[in-house]
Amino acid sequence: MTDRYCIIMCGGVGSRFWPSSRQAKPKQFIDFMGTGRSLLQMTFDRVLEVAPADNIIIVTNSDYAGIIHRQLPEVKPENILLEPARRNTAPCLAWAVHHIAAINPEASILVTPADHLIMREREFHKALRRGFDFVEANDALLTLGIEPSRPETGYGYIQVGKPVNEHICKVKTFTEKPDLELAKVFLASGDFKWNSGVFMWTAQSFLKALAENSPELARRFEAGEGKFGTELEADFIAREFPACPAISIDYALMEKASNVFVEAVDPGWSDLGTWSALRDNSPKNSLGNVTQGCQVVSYDTSGTVFSVDNPRKVVVVDGLKDYVVADTGDVLLICPLAHEQQIKQYVNDVKSKFNDSYL
Repeated sequence: MTDRYCIIMCGGVGSRFWPSSRQAKPKQFIDFMGTGRSLLQMTFDRVLEVAPADNIIIVTNSDYAGIIHRQLPEVKPENILLEPARRNTAPCLAWAVHHIAAINPEASILVTPADHLIMREREFHKALRRGFDFVEANDALLTLGIEPSRPETGYGYIQVGKPVNEHICKVKTFTEKPDLELAKVFLASGDFKWNSGVFMWTAQSFLKALAENSPELARRFEAGEGKFGTELEADFIAREFPACPAISIDYALMEKASNVFVEAVDPGWSDLGTWSALRDNSPKNSLGNVTQGCQVVSYDTSGTVFSVDNPRKVVVVDGLKDYVVADTGDVLLICPLAHEQQIKQYVNDVKSKFNDSYL
């Protein structure tokens, strides 16, 4: 596995999990599943099966350096790349791949977010080994496509094209978060997978594809050749990274490139991006309620998530169905789960009234 690397993207703020996920401690640093390990720590543990610890690179915002060192003391400081500004996933990955290529030009790379949940890790590891074998033998950009189980409007979709082997197919199209009717059509067709945001490629395939499909972004990082992997890298990134366009890797590369493939998998995946996803993947009582960090006395209440920072607090409720009740001490959110896609708007409204005090 000496040529196999992993990039863990760890810079998001998880605003859909507000108020539990805050700018000072986003959801990837929280033990949402009650395992004693945060989502970041669970991700690190998971990828150790396919890449050695010294080959795991974490890309994050400079604000989170301290918490990453505390949660993952086994990661070498030079393997934590600190972004000086938030610029979405394309600049993040362009930097990380250049950094890895300077260390090992023959590297093949797994890219994963820090905050996803995988329930069937054995299936996931099998898929990753197949994926590594594929990208190491082909000039290919590979994404993992999840078998959809419902007409989800919160995920992107991948239309599957011609198969190249038993597990991997050419990608026809990407579609960003569809409305409900279109999501139902996608599910019924059987031709679409959820876009997991997990990618695989070799360093050379990625850099070549980036130059062909996002030349402006590629040139900005190509100007740092000879600096990556040296003491000059930090100054170069501090100067150039904030000037990069804020763009996702899907828009900058995956939707444009001609050599994009998808491996269909079903590893019990969730991006754990919403309170509903947490409810669906957590232990529940007989009424479908999920309780975290508090004591609950409920009446005529079902399908509700209770997340409270104070274990001594008792929550008494009557008449809630499919709600989230999240209390962080300075913020209390009570919201129907059917409206959880509006939480980002709630956050913006709170910011407009109170600045950043409650973010």
